[in-house]
Amino acid sequence: MPQNRASGILLHPTSLPGRFGIGDLGPEAYRLIDFLADTGQSLWQILPLGHTSYGNSPYMCLSAFGGNPYLISLERLVDEGLLTPADIDKPPDFPKDRVDYGQAISYKMPLLAKSFEKFKEQYATRYPEDFYTFSETNAFWLEDYALFTSLKEAHNGQVWTEWEEGASSRQLDALLQWRNKLAENIEFWKYVQYQFFKQWLALKSYCHGKGIRIIGDIPVYVAHDSAEVWAHRKQFHLDEEGNPLVVAGVPPDYFSATGQRWGNPIYRWDMMAKRGYRWWTDRFRTNFTLVDMVRLDHFRGFQAYWEIPAAEPTAVRGRWVKGPAIALFNAVKDALGNLPMIAEDLGIITPEVDNLREQLGLPGMRILQMAFGNDPKAPEYRPHNHIVNCAVYTATHDHNTTVGWFTSKPGTQTTQTADEVEKEREYALKYLGSDGSEIHWDFIRLALSSVARIAIFPLQDILGLGTEARMNLPGTSQGNWKWRFTNDMLTPEIKARLTELTRVFERSP
Repeated sequence: MPQNRASGILLHPTSLPGRFGIGDLGPEAYRLIDFLADTGQSLWQILPLGHTSYGNSPYMCLSAFGGNPYLISLERLVDEGLLTPADIDKPPDFPKDRVDYGQAISYKMPLLAKSFEKFKEQYATRYPEDFYTFSETNAFWLEDYALFTSLKEAHNGQVWTEWEEGASSRQLDALLQWRNKLAENIEFWKYVQYQFFKQWLALKSYCHGKGIRIIGDIPVYVAHDSAEVWAHRKQFHLDEEGNPLVVAGVPPDYFSATGQRWGNPIYRWDMMAKRGYRWWTDRFRTNFTLVDMVRLDHFRGFQAYWEIPAAEPTAVRGRWVKGPAIALFNAVKDALGNLPMIAEDLGIITPEVDNLREQLGLPGMRILQMAFGNDPKAPEYRPHNHIVNCAVYTATHDHNTTVGWFTSKPGTQTTQTADEVEKEREYALKYLGSDGSEIHWDFIRLALSSVARIAIFPLQDILGLGTEARMNLPGTSQGNWKWRFTNDMLTPEIKARLTELTRVFERSP
């Protein structure tokens, strides 16, 4: 946790502007950091950085360790001499306000492959020393990731349980044959991760030079179709064919009357405990090379999680099962020391969950959009009840934008009735002493004025955008994770206003 009052913006790199269809780690990322520094912000919060797959969700990735290849900057590869300016001179006419993942991936991946060929030519006798250092340091996950991704390509993108027996069940002879057959492709995926880490760590260094710290995100679960589940089957509740016996989710809540059936396989915590939670320790160590602090997604799942039989179509018929609780965090602390983390303690939170968070000394989250309605935790979210050791958000990536929340029709975003929505908005306006005409700035001011040590607001709220700019609607699989902004949105007026508010409430560095 920062020792002083701090504030910042929530924005995933995919939402950055740029010419290549998806935000990346090139010049626009550095421009964003300059904007943060110039306005007195000291925090940049992002979503998980993993290699996304079907659905494009950063919470359902092909690896819990590897970075997203689609974030690699082509312009920085030109700077390295691995692509020519002509290679990227005429990109397709991509949409500027959203990511068309299919089009962007189809454009970028051949160029990454071309840069790899140039990389091999440039270092014909021996790759640069930092490539070998990276490969050796990360071999514990990189070897499985590169083989898994290559096998997935060789099987036309099929889920690993649909591969032939030798590959799906990791028979030694079969894997040896595949490694020989796919050697070139395996080397390519190692190169991709090398470039991602290299570019990200350069951006992280720039952040530090500007006084910006990065808040990352560790999803509590991993995707079934991932290198980790394929390579560590005994640590998950799977049947003999590798399919989940039970899956993760949450019971009916604020967002959905039938709950959320995420579909991730559930850990065999007993097996992980026998191995000293080493997989988790490795996961934390890798994440903290990339970021300065992490948000622990679905923190309550570490105390008790909602287990749904895999055959159930919704999350209604599940049960609560005890998680590893303090034992996991003690193992991580023994290996890595005290780590700065924020507990995402939203949803159905019991005294046991609160006790675990307090034992660990972690700040919880306070969501202003949920402070004025009938959520059981609403009183805690109201600023006059905030505590210093917490992080206040106008909203998260799972919420509507603040303007969208204030103007949306009942039943379109949450399970609230029309009467409940009317009462919620009426109370919010009374609390704010506002007519709601600038509800987004009202909420930003409220967050900045809180005693909470950390205040975060999505960039969409800074820009005053509506529901069209929403990042994710929980419980849905289509249309999410696409929003992007354009540079002309960050006007001098917005910059001046944010700077002044940040100074007024003493959050500037």
